This record gives sequence, C-alpha cells and structure tokens, in this order.
Amino acid sequence: MFAVRPRYWQANLVANGIDIVVAISLVLFMANTTVVWWQLFWTALYGLWLVILKPRSDVLSVSAQAMIGQLLGLLVLYLKFGDSSLLVLVAGTWLITYLAARHFLTSFEEPHTALLAHSWAYFSASLAFILGHWLLYYGTIPQIIIILTTAGYGLAALYYLDASDRLSKLLERQLLIIMCAILLIVLVLSDWTGATV
Repeated sequence: MFAVRPRYWQANLVANGIDIVVAISLVLFMANTTVVWWQLFWTALYGLWLVILKPRSDVLSVSAQAMIGQLLGLLVLYLKFGDSSLLVLVAGTWLITYLAARHFLTSFEEPHTALLAHSWAYFSASLAFILGHWLLYYGTIPQIIIILTTAGYGLAALYYLDASDRLSKLLERQLLIIMCAILLIVLVLSDWTGATV
C-alpha cells in the first residue's frame, strides 16, 4: 500500500479500507478476550476472510465484503468505544459506512460512486449523532447497528437487484415493507424514557 509515491497513499487506503476495518475489528475482538477458544475463533474467522472472501472480485463477494466490514466495524466502534465522545462515534460511523458503501459500489459501473457513498455516510453519521445521545442496547447489540444494518443491507439488495435487472415492483415492495417493519419494531419497542448520555 505504501510502496508507491505518497500521492497514491490516500487512494490505496480507501481502496483497502474494508480490509483494514475487518483486520482491526478482528484483532480488537481477539485482544479483548482471555478465552483461548474465542481467540482461536476470531483467528479462524480472519483466516477465512483472507483465504476465501478477500481474493474474490465478483459482485456478490464484494457486496459480502462490504457488508461484513460495515457490521464488524460498527460492532467494534459501539461495543468497545461506545462511551467515547459523540464526535468520535459520529466520525467513526461516517468513516466505516463510507468505506463500506464505496467498496460495495466499486463492483458496479456506477458513475456516482462518491456521491452515493458520501450520502450513505452522511445519513449514518446523522443517525449516530441523534442516537448517540441515547445509545440503547438490546442485550449487547447497540440499536444503531440494527438500524444501519437493516437499512444498509436492504438498500444494497435493492441496488443489486436493480443493477442486475431483477427488481420487480412486487419484490421492491416486499423488501421495503420488511425493512420498514423491522425499523418500526426497533423504534417502537425501544425504551426512550431513559436518561440521555
């Protein structure tokens, strides 16, 4: 990545951003447990990432890489650094979702990749700013991760189906209804009466 002139470093960092996010996430998961079996699990997962998923460049594999990177990055951000300042949470959410969206869109011939990636990152950072005041958890999973994962995976599925000319009105309606139902359940069943952070 850095064996080129410094002016190419930023482009290389963005191009390899999801791999960096996954690597840092899995290393932090390994470092934060003293149970050997969990450390072996995270090591095996990283080995599978490096050997099976990372070398692939077809549309579904690149989409899976982006989705896994976003999920792991947000999990580490909110589980390990959830008590950080709001600025750290907003900036981290923006960076992770931007890299994931850009990685996802690179497998398509999308002329507006940067605009769409920035739009998704801006939406995610805005949501992090709003929900960062209430950081609700369902067991160990933060609410914002459920919302961003549901919305992100749903929008990615719609984009993929539309790009491959397999999106019918019925399928679009079904995906949107499922996304809205999950988001409505998460928002309605949340305890919004708690004290803000």
